[in-house]
Amino acid sequence: MAGNDWVNSYLEAILDVGPGIDDAKSSLLLRERGRFSPTRYFVEQVITGFDETDLHRSWVRAAATRSPQERNTRLENMCWRIWNLARKKKQLEGEEAQRSAKRRLERERARREATADMSEDLSEGEKGDLPGDLSAHGDSTRGRMPRIGSVDVMENWANQYKEKKLYIVLIRHELQFINYFCSLHGLIRGENMELGRDSDTGGQVKYVVELARALGTMPGVCRVDLLTRQVSAPDVDWSYAEPTEMLNQRSTENSIQELGESSGAYIIRLPFGPKNKYIPKEHLWPHIPEFVDAALSHIIQMSKVLGEQIGVGQPVWPVAIHGHYADAGDSAALLSGALNVPMVFTGHSLGRDKLEQLLKQGRQSREEINSTYKIMRRIEAEELTLDASEIVITSTRQEIEEQWRLYDGFDPVLERKLRARIKRGVSCHGRFMPRMVVIPPGMEFHHIVPHDGDMDGEVEKNEDNPASPDPPIWPEIMRFFSNPRKPMILALARPDPKKNITTLVKAFGECRPLRELANLTLIMGNRDDIDEMSGTSASMLLSILKLIDKYDLYGQVAYPKHHKQSDVPDIYRLAAKTKGVFINPAFIEPFGLTLIEAAAYGLPMVATKNGGPVDIHRVLDNGLLVDPHDQQSIADALLKLVSDKQLWARCRQNGLKNIHLFSWPEHCRNYLSRIASCRPRQPQWQRSDDGPDNSESDSPSDSLRDIKDLSLNLKLSLDGDKNEGGSTLDSALDSEETSAVKENKKLENAILTLSKGAIGGAQKADHNIGAGKFPAFRRRKYIFVIAVDCDTTSDVLEIIKMVIEVASKEKSVGSIGFILSTALSIAEVNSLIVSGGLSPSDFDAYICNSGSELYYPSSSTEDVPGLPFVVDLDYHSHIEYRWGGEGLRKTLVRWVASVNDKKGEAGKIEEDESGSTSHCYAFKVTNPTLVPPFKELRKLMRIQALRCHVLYCQNGTKLLVIPVLASRSQALRYLHVRWGMDLSNLVVFTGECGDTDYEGLLGGVHKTVILKGVGIDARKLHANRNYPLEDVLPLDSPNIVQTKACDSNSIKSSLEKLGVLKV
Repeated sequence: MAGNDWVNSYLEAILDVGPGIDDAKSSLLLRERGRFSPTRYFVEQVITGFDETDLHRSWVRAAATRSPQERNTRLENMCWRIWNLARKKKQLEGEEAQRSAKRRLERERARREATADMSEDLSEGEKGDLPGDLSAHGDSTRGRMPRIGSVDVMENWANQYKEKKLYIVLIRHELQFINYFCSLHGLIRGENMELGRDSDTGGQVKYVVELARALGTMPGVCRVDLLTRQVSAPDVDWSYAEPTEMLNQRSTENSIQELGESSGAYIIRLPFGPKNKYIPKEHLWPHIPEFVDAALSHIIQMSKVLGEQIGVGQPVWPVAIHGHYADAGDSAALLSGALNVPMVFTGHSLGRDKLEQLLKQGRQSREEINSTYKIMRRIEAEELTLDASEIVITSTRQEIEEQWRLYDGFDPVLERKLRARIKRGVSCHGRFMPRMVVIPPGMEFHHIVPHDGDMDGEVEKNEDNPASPDPPIWPEIMRFFSNPRKPMILALARPDPKKNITTLVKAFGECRPLRELANLTLIMGNRDDIDEMSGTSASMLLSILKLIDKYDLYGQVAYPKHHKQSDVPDIYRLAAKTKGVFINPAFIEPFGLTLIEAAAYGLPMVATKNGGPVDIHRVLDNGLLVDPHDQQSIADALLKLVSDKQLWARCRQNGLKNIHLFSWPEHCRNYLSRIASCRPRQPQWQRSDDGPDNSESDSPSDSLRDIKDLSLNLKLSLDGDKNEGGSTLDSALDSEETSAVKENKKLENAILTLSKGAIGGAQKADHNIGAGKFPAFRRRKYIFVIAVDCDTTSDVLEIIKMVIEVASKEKSVGSIGFILSTALSIAEVNSLIVSGGLSPSDFDAYICNSGSELYYPSSSTEDVPGLPFVVDLDYHSHIEYRWGGEGLRKTLVRWVASVNDKKGEAGKIEEDESGSTSHCYAFKVTNPTLVPPFKELRKLMRIQALRCHVLYCQNGTKLLVIPVLASRSQALRYLHVRWGMDLSNLVVFTGECGDTDYEGLLGGVHKTVILKGVGIDARKLHANRNYPLEDVLPLDSPNIVQTKACDSNSIKSSLEKLGVLKV
């Protein structure tokens, strides 16, 4: 009930009565009076729909009614209305409390099970941080912030990295730092950022742009790419449609020769989503795969360019991919998996925390919140970033301790235990936790000159030197004031309820001493017409204007309609010149970059005690912290700073003295040190020829006839990355990755066993096969990917034949290849093909076990018994990251036993050893309706720090658990990276629904044909999801077509619509 303090007494009285009112004792005012029925009004107007922001308006109108009888009736109806709101709020709070209690019990149970698995006694090691060890949150320093501060340390750092060439999307190839940043939503450009234009274009935009620019100037950084959405819409500036914008470039000739012509920092805008339309972040989710495909193509191309310039002809892969905010984190996880490079994530604001805040307001239910904000999809994206990230960068400890701990995938207690075990060199049994690192955002301070004068001195100076006029924004603000020389209280925030500007205005309006001593300036974004603003922003702005009128603050409050980003420094200077104060009264502030900016200009601060300002105040010691809900506390703090000149001067001096701790060079040094501590990962194969293959092929299997020219160099992935014992910071913390290297021989042996056992002897590609190219995906005009999920294998076979038949009749199209993408094992696939009279060489590749296995057909006549397939061990190495192995299998077996105990024989689950492989654990399900939904098992695995994908397949009769970086869609991206297969030339055939990984098959730059009537029985698998499937499917995409029926003619017609076949 925030903002409705005037009803508190009514609320207390009504809530004390309870949820019901005795009809016999009910007020006479609730009886019929002529044509007006308060009861009917309550039922029709209050219960069926209400708007809390409208309560005050109703109250004023009711209280102004002249007739006592009508006034009493209206006021009593108001009470009913308030009571209904309060009851709903308490109901929502109760439901959320039950969910929180359940989550707490689940976490404690999972923690006990994980601890039982990790049974070695570490004595005090698991009870807390080891001496000199980093804390669970990546930082053991108490009090002031640690820094790389001395001249000697700075020089040592520069010398250490000056020989490196780093490519940052925000991306490491031996001696190169190349980094890729992903920031999808909002409007991003290097200059004149439109901060506050909408809720998507806020401080995050400025942070990411300035970070990219600062990293681009650091020694050892070759290139930084900031990837975002290209927007060509009539309602936004043309600059957002430019595909490339340079943020900075190496200026010296030596730098260009050393780092290449393409070095520097750039904004790369990639087209995805609706054309000619700027859409809010909540509507971007269906288009994420399209962005990932476009970004992948850009990174591959740029890696080749940099390889030619500085990599001696070898591609220069990124050192890391850094996602900012949930949507970009989801994209970065997919890119990281496709490229096998480390991922870093910064949340900025988190979905679970926002959900809790919205639920506490009591205005909307969880379902209503999800409908508006797509909050559950956002939370799932953030959980995925915890699965995939090596490092999670936060601005404050509060973000770790109070926000990230709300997630299934992060538990500070379990993380501390895992770190202790890693330090002792003890196995973690397949459990992994990302490292949380606190690195506050930076600022550029070299151009800032703090103002030392005051208003009177400035006036005299301007009179003596009229040639130096005031900045244009100054008169725009001062025109509001009757006495512009008074100290200015400055607030800079968009009109958003969580920014708490209304409480600030009330505090100012009700404190007469403060009004007499100071003016108030509210910089609330840009606006032309309040009626054209979004509903929330317009409502908040109107509330503020009404409060100004209520307290008669004309001449004391400024609220200009427009300002440029370049005006912000001048606004800070004006406030400092008047010996004013900067205030951030937000209910919760994730960091508070404006507090640092204000301190750099010599402004003391008053800030919320919730969130990042606590850490900032600990470092700068330049102001006071307040409870944002305590109006009197805000007024007292402002009055104290404005009236006590000695305190004001001391706070100003402290801020200026310590501000360098938040500089961008300081931030970048800490950032790059953390990136350097990641265990390097990158694609681990070699190709004898990267050039395009222009040879023609007339039949789907022609490229495979010459299988003796095959060279997968598969063993390279097993002997690959040996660089583990480097001298980089925190390398010991990454020792959990060494288990993967130690298991390489096991992996190879397991694959060979699999080859000769479960799959009947699929061959291992080695030197006996030769040294050529494989397979020639680039020869294909199109590649048809058959990814239908049917109830029976006979239905799958029928569709395969149908698609091949349509393709075989269209000779004019050119060469068409085929890939089978399925949840079946390779043995089941072979049986399927043989039963249908097809040849294994009819397909270029087989994606099996829902993307955990990749095979190619083989026509080898080697004297090896078994199936005519060869397994891609490079792909296994590619998806090995954070695979839990035997520790994961034991946990799954324990879960299966608990389900069987509860459900009995009717709901029995049993391990399918014949269908399992080294990277896929398979289970048979007797009755799909009796087993828990896949989201529950995925949640359990995350709580236990086991990173994997959980899938229900074959209409729920099969459960597969595969590596977190493996999926059917990711396998296609691997083929793009590995063999140069053009994703835009893919045509994916799916049903109307399918396995629980169905959503991943539809999005992207490829074309999709949805076969009508196929897979509809699988819809029940998606009935109990965290978010509706419709929220993430790009069904309005021109690349997706649904057939009118599941027959050859309909398939042909759909392919004609997509432009694949000629009409």
